[in-house]
Amino acid sequence: MADAAIRVDEALPTEPAPAPRPQPAPQAMPTPVLTKGLLFGYFAMVFGMFMAILDIQIVSSSLSEIQAGLSVSADEIAWVQTSYLIAEVIMIPFSGYLSRLLSTRVLFVISAASFTLASVGCAMSSSLDSMIVMRALQGFLGGAMIPTVFASTYMIFPREKMASATVIIGLVATLAPTVGPTLGGYLTQLMSWHWLFLVNVIPGIFVCLTVGALVDIDKPNYALFKGFDYVGLGALALFLGSLEYVLEEGTRNDWFNDETIRNFAIATAIGAVLFFWRSFTSKNPIVDLKAFRNRNFATGCLFSLTLGIGLYGLVYLLPLFLARVRGLNSLQIGEIMFVTGMTQFLTAPAAGILARKVDPRPVLAFGFALLAASTWSMTRLTGDWQFDELLWPQIMRGAALMFAIVPINVIALGTLPPNELKNASGLYNLTRNLGGAFGLAGINTVMTDRTAFHWNRLVDSINPGRWEVQQYMDQIAGMFGDRLPAEPMQVAIKMLGNKVQGQAYIMSFIDVFFILSLIFAAAALAVAFAQRPKQQQAGGGGH
Repeated sequence: MADAAIRVDEALPTEPAPAPRPQPAPQAMPTPVLTKGLLFGYFAMVFGMFMAILDIQIVSSSLSEIQAGLSVSADEIAWVQTSYLIAEVIMIPFSGYLSRLLSTRVLFVISAASFTLASVGCAMSSSLDSMIVMRALQGFLGGAMIPTVFASTYMIFPREKMASATVIIGLVATLAPTVGPTLGGYLTQLMSWHWLFLVNVIPGIFVCLTVGALVDIDKPNYALFKGFDYVGLGALALFLGSLEYVLEEGTRNDWFNDETIRNFAIATAIGAVLFFWRSFTSKNPIVDLKAFRNRNFATGCLFSLTLGIGLYGLVYLLPLFLARVRGLNSLQIGEIMFVTGMTQFLTAPAAGILARKVDPRPVLAFGFALLAASTWSMTRLTGDWQFDELLWPQIMRGAALMFAIVPINVIALGTLPPNELKNASGLYNLTRNLGGAFGLAGINTVMTDRTAFHWNRLVDSINPGRWEVQQYMDQIAGMFGDRLPAEPMQVAIKMLGNKVQGQAYIMSFIDVFFILSLIFAAAALAVAFAQRPKQQQAGGGGH
């Protein structure tokens, strides 16, 4: 029986059984060769990103000049910034889909060209309505440049050159908001506010021509036109646009006591529900949220959100103090703020070396700890502080930003597969912008509430029966005597009220810096819970 079994087995066909049909693998991203031309084109893209980020701060430092030129009120001129930010925050996550649809080169050239044309439109605006439309177009159409550069960095460079490239985009992302007030002050003082926008024209043309000629790292996927999720796009715009409006206008309009803010908050909730529903159910979602399954990416986005609070919040706070308390103009403020930018530039090589040599988590913890030390040193603020007193806090802040953003980039984007980079880059940059929006809204709210709190406490302590108060009032009244038509004592009371208001305002600054110190210190401690990133093999250079 055994021999028969053997003979039967030998009679069977000797060809191996057909292997099971392999499942189709995800479409691989092309691996570009890192030539000198591609490298030059990449630096042109980085310069375009610098323009887009710079445009926010360069305009905010000179809003009063634009307000005078357009003859509008202080509340109305705020829409010059709000319209830009709302439009930009919608485009940033949408850019990943557009990049896959059109290719990196086509999307970036369209974005840079539109940004440049809209800049000309802003400079030519003679009314608030036309300015708001042009700023919205500038923010929306130009907003794709920022996430596209981040994604391209991880597509182009080989692993051994990734650290240096990450330092470059980190330096640009943090340096542009810092030098914005400086450049804006020079342009408005030496020429006019129109040059805040016209300064983009020649660089914009250069960026468009260079990127169009030299950058070709992927191919378009026009199949994405089929089944385009219009509902998802509308939900994204409703969600993020309404959220940005609530955050920008909430403090000015007393938050939910204002009917318009309440309506936009409801719109935010409705848009969020629709957006997340479409993101999880659509075959071709406008924004693919699968990248958040990667723990490093999710953790990096949380750190990016925190860094956004520091980056945009501190760039807002210091000029506010220098303008309202010290009475400096935009040019003088820019000269003081330049210290932070110079420090970032000088510490960038050290940040690059550390990113290449060591675990990024201790570097990130050091960056957040140094940022906390910088804001903590500002809790000793007085109304007399100027360049000398602000020197070391600014030096610490500049170094901290570089030591934080480079490892955050590595943690968030350095471990993702190439086919997820474009979409993930938009989400990653969105978190930094939202961190800035949440930070500014929180800062303004705390400033308003704490100024009123300190005012009430100081007023309660100013008893006219106290000898010190009476002596101050008599001294002020005696200084004016009969030289004023009003009663000298009334003038003294008004001056005392202004002094109390100024002290309450400075104390509210101290409270904000104290809260920010706690946030950054908590972020430094939270780094211990992050995983050490295991680097994916990067593309580029034929590797």
